[in-house]
Order: sequence, then structure tokens, then C-alpha cells
Amino acid sequence: MATLTTAPEIADALALRRRTMTLALLTTTYFFSYMDRQILAILLEDIKADLLLSDTQLGLLSGLVFAIFYATLGIPVARLADRTSRRDIIAASLAIWSAMTALCGLAQNFTQLMLARIGVGIGEAGSSPPSHSIIADLYPPDKRASAMAVYSLGVVLGAGFGTLIGGFVATHYGWRVAMFTVGLPGIALAVLVKMFVVEPRRGLSDAGRVAEQGDAPSVMAGFAAIWRSAPALHLVVGVTLTSMIGYAITGWGPSYMQRSLGLSKLDISYYIALPGALFGSISAIAGGRIADRWAKARGLHVQSWVVLVMKGLSLPLVLAFYLIDVPAIAIGCYFGSLLFANSYLGPSFALIQHLAPLRLRAMWAAITLLVINLVGLGLGPLLVGRLSDWLAPSLGEASLRWSLVAIVSLTPWALFHYWRAGVLLRRAGD
Repeated sequence: MATLTTAPEIADALALRRRTMTLALLTTTYFFSYMDRQILAILLEDIKADLLLSDTQLGLLSGLVFAIFYATLGIPVARLADRTSRRDIIAASLAIWSAMTALCGLAQNFTQLMLARIGVGIGEAGSSPPSHSIIADLYPPDKRASAMAVYSLGVVLGAGFGTLIGGFVATHYGWRVAMFTVGLPGIALAVLVKMFVVEPRRGLSDAGRVAEQGDAPSVMAGFAAIWRSAPALHLVVGVTLTSMIGYAITGWGPSYMQRSLGLSKLDISYYIALPGALFGSISAIAGGRIADRWAKARGLHVQSWVVLVMKGLSLPLVLAFYLIDVPAIAIGCYFGSLLFANSYLGPSFALIQHLAPLRLRAMWAAITLLVINLVGLGLGPLLVGRLSDWLAPSLGEASLRWSLVAIVSLTPWALFHYWRAGVLLRRAGD
């Protein structure tokens, strides 16, 4: 007698069959997110001249105005994602921020551009938390770090191509056309996300775990759950410190290359941006693959120690980049450091999703991103700038160099938390 296949079993099979397509679409969405975010940096001088803005206004547009709405709205969006269709939230969010990016090209003054940038932040708040949740449901723990690493390519490639496309289009057609160029295609992508991304059953790839029934827990319950989980707390602190250092390096890297190494903006665009994106992509993928391979052999706790080792190897190369005055050698050290720099992305977010209660996966991702963006993005570049200003009277242009050395020297603090998280995960049997 033939065994009847239930509707849930058919849905589960379809979700697993289409998970590669889903991961590809989510990664492409993340790519558009970072491209739309990064393009403003390369257009700032053109926007300043056209709209007669001050540097303070430019700083608000590129940092605080975006970060506040992006970080804080991720929490209510994640709560919604833990109760409703994550796919639909991602598609709607993508359409919103893509349209608002294009609208930036129509702005005639600071207020209009600020409102459009707020719209971009609001839209992008609905992308990563539900995406993390979907990926965690589609990939089992021993493959999750690799999947998260693939997803993180959106950061590296989006930033690189945002700079490249924005610079090229703005040079030939103006900054407004550049905004249209990166914004409008995202609306078409939103349709594809709605049509082809699957909405998997919560806990699909976690054998033995069953999603809790009833209403999703509150936001405070999400914070409390992370606070009670010592491994998760160490991971959140570790990834936040690592991101803060990374945002500082990314935000001030071009200025350092110009001030201390004598490179031009064109040199950085042509010879640094895309090779850097390539090396960063290798780092992200390798970090996830290595973490998954060692997890199969030794247990999930080893994934945290993979980050410890990889980031530890990058530290002397980063310091050499800032301490060596010969441009060719310094840039070589910089590229070398990038081979390890993004290795933390896949394992960090995969372990956080592993530890999260099934009904709180999007919420935990949103809380992590909230802390990363408010502390990492908010403080990293600011600390370097403040320290550089403080050191400038005595060190001159070298003040930026030593400010970056100081922020990079915080890396061992982050590595301690990854070590401790691994210890606690091993004690818990993971």
C-alpha cells in the first residue's frame, strides 16, 4: 500500500529542493542592500557641490540618519518576521529601499535627501533578520556557517560594486543617474524574491527541535534570552567588537591610503576596491567552509575557535599595513589581511542562530545587528576620527595612522570573547 504524503511534507521537500535558489536570491538582495548603502560615499563630493551642503550634513546623511532607522526598526520588523511570512517582508523591504534610493536622485535640497535616506534605512531594516532566519531553517548546523558565509558576500561585493558603479556612472552621467542606476533594478529583484524565495517551516533543518506554539515572544524576551545564554552573549560582544574595528578600517582606509601612502582616489578605485572585494569574498567563503568542516569533526564549538585563529592571523598583517611606509609592501599586507578579515561572518551568525530559540531567530539576528550597527558603525569611525583630531597637534597627518593602530589593537579583546564562547559551547555539548 502506497504511503500518503502530507501537505507539510511536500512543502518541506520543496523548501529543501529550492534552498540554493533561495540562498542566491537572499544573497543578491543583501548585495543590493550594501550597494545602495555604499554608493553614497563615492557621491558625497558631487552631492555637496550640487546641493551646497556642509560636511556635517553629509555626515548625517551617510551615518547617523541611516544607522538609527536601520538599526532600531530591525527589532519590530524581526518580531513581525517571527510571526508572519519572512519572504514577503524581505520582498516588500527590498522594493521600498530600492525606490527610496532612486528617489535620492530627485532630491533638490538637504531635507528631501535626508527623508529619502531615512526611507532607505527603513527599507533595509527588513532585510537581514528574516534572511538569517530563513537560512537557519534551510541549512542544518553542520552546513549553516557556509551558507551564512555565502550570504555575507553581499557585504563585500555590494560595497565594492557600489563604489565602482557609483564612481563610473557619476563621472559620465552625474550623481543623480547613479542613484537611479543602482536603485531601480532592485524593484525588479523584489518581484523575483516574492516569486521564488521559499518560506520554510521553522526548525525545518534542526532535528529534534520543535518551534513553540502561540504568539511570538516579546522584544524584551529576546534580549533576556540572549542575556541568559552566556555563549550567545560572548558571540554578540565578539562580533560587535570585530565589526567596530572593521567599520573603522573601512571608513578611514581610503583616507589613510591618500594621506600616508600617497595613493590617489583613482588608484584606490581601480586597483584597491575590486581586488579587495575578491580577497574579502575568499575570506568569507573559506571561513564558513573551514568552520563547517571542523564542526563535523570536533563539534560546533570549534567554529568559534576558527574565528579566533583566522582573525588572529590577520592581526599582524593589518598592523603591518599601518606601520610600513613602502606603498607596495603595505598594500600587499593589506590584501593579505583581507584573506582572513571576513572569516568571522559566517561562523558568528550561524552560531547565534544555532543558539536562538526557533521562534526568536529573526529577533536574535535583529538584536545582534542593532548592537553591531549602533556600537560598531556608530562608534568605530567616530573613535578613530576623535583620536586623530586629538593627536593631530603633535603628530600631524600621522595622527590617522596611529589612531587606526589603536583601534586595530582592540582585536585581542574581541578574540577573547570568541575563545570564551567556544569553551562554553563545548561544555554544553555543542
